[in-house]
Amino acid sequence: MKIRVAVLTAVACILLGAVGCGEGEGVSAGATVAAYVEAPLCPGAKRELASEGGQAGDLRVRAVCLAGVDGGGHADLAQVGANARRATEDSASVGYIEPPITPSFSRPIVEAAGVAVVRSDSGQTAMKRLLGAIQGADGSGSLRASVRDALG
Repeated sequence: MKIRVAVLTAVACILLGAVGCGEGEGVSAGATVAAYVEAPLCPGAKRELASEGGQAGDLRVRAVCLAGVDGGGHADLAQVGANARRATEDSASVGYIEPPITPSFSRPIVEAAGVAVVRSDSGQTAMKRLLGAIQGADGSGSLRASVRDALG
């Protein structure tokens, strides 16, 4: 019985720690954060990230390319939801880059988790904006919140 309680307590602590990472006190210098990028914009976003050395200030940034959502002329809503959830479940996620398609089915999911959404026809332009927001964060609080506020 004592082992069971200890295991449950440990699991609860780990889960609480993981949930707080994206909205916590700040990000340590040299940490890696993630930008989730919808498929058609990923090549341009990766080019821009590479041109900046994979960095924004003293943070490393990784681009995570998401699965395509084009289901033969219409959006595959199950894939849209899976992509958005993937970005929100990553405590290192600070940005979600998507094309300016209306309506955006991913945006409400991503924004509810406090992750900034950048909409652009150009992955390169969107990544440049996101990197600027990351670099401009003052480090006094949640990086997610700072990036979201900077991008409006």
